[in-house]
Amino acid sequence: MSAVLDNPKDEAKNAFEINKLSKRLHRQVGQAIADFNMIEDGDKVMVCVSGGKDSYALLDILLNLQQRAPIRFTLVAVNLDQKQPGFPEHVLPEYLKSRGVPFHIESQDTYSIVKRLIPEGKTMCSLCSRLRRGALYRVAGELGATKVALGHHRDDMLQTLFMNMFFGSRMKGMPPKLVSDDGKNIVIRPLAYVAEPDLERWAAHRQFPIIPCTLCGSQENLQRVQTKQMLRDWDKRFPGRIENMFTAMGNIVPSHMMDRNLYPFTTLKTTGVPDAGGDRAFDDDESCAPAEPAGDAVPIKLHV
Repeated sequence: MSAVLDNPKDEAKNAFEINKLSKRLHRQVGQAIADFNMIEDGDKVMVCVSGGKDSYALLDILLNLQQRAPIRFTLVAVNLDQKQPGFPEHVLPEYLKSRGVPFHIESQDTYSIVKRLIPEGKTMCSLCSRLRRGALYRVAGELGATKVALGHHRDDMLQTLFMNMFFGSRMKGMPPKLVSDDGKNIVIRPLAYVAEPDLERWAAHRQFPIIPCTLCGSQENLQRVQTKQMLRDWDKRFPGRIENMFTAMGNIVPSHMMDRNLYPFTTLKTTGVPDAGGDRAFDDDESCAPAEPAGDAVPIKLHV
């Protein structure tokens, strides 16, 4: 519960705003699940819980939607204890027991592996992520999970898009649903339509027992951190830009890009049929109004 405010008017306003936030979060998650058919009848969804705000919020919202959905699915929370020094092992089990959700704690000392293989001062994220994915995919098979749910949100997806462009020379993002590296798991991201500031507010309201990542959380010069700051700066200076960019990820026009594998540029021929958008690379009249936030202007759909 949120802290009680001294002023009754402030308390009422806060309750009103939190109610709006709750409805928006549940609507956006329900919409993402429906749009990408993330959860189906009879699914066993393994929710990966790290101890951060995003995964806590994901589990929290899925538990609520589970009670209202027209289909039946089960949830199991899984945490990978990477044996980081000082990791509070009791926090997650106590929280998960209090929520009444089945859970599994997988212990694997990836911390020592990363510290041994990565030179001091170098970015640890890539190796840490690969080791973590491998362990979680194995556990998913052992638990009989049909879907693996991760807590990545809208801002994570945009950051990944820009990082791939800036540092990988690829137009590649983070999809809401995909087949895992090992080809054995369906990975879903139900928070795909959710903005990170909303998750921060929800975590504060719900008072999740946040566990900071001491392995890489202090690496302040990470490229991802810089990209995140760039996007947040744009969002402050140019309201609506983030929503437009995110919407653009789902409105790709292959004929106006440069990938020869996606569009037959080399064999292109005239058709004699007029095409109103054929040579219009940027349409001013269609881009004046900012797009509505993804998933925020539609009624909740739980028919997944």
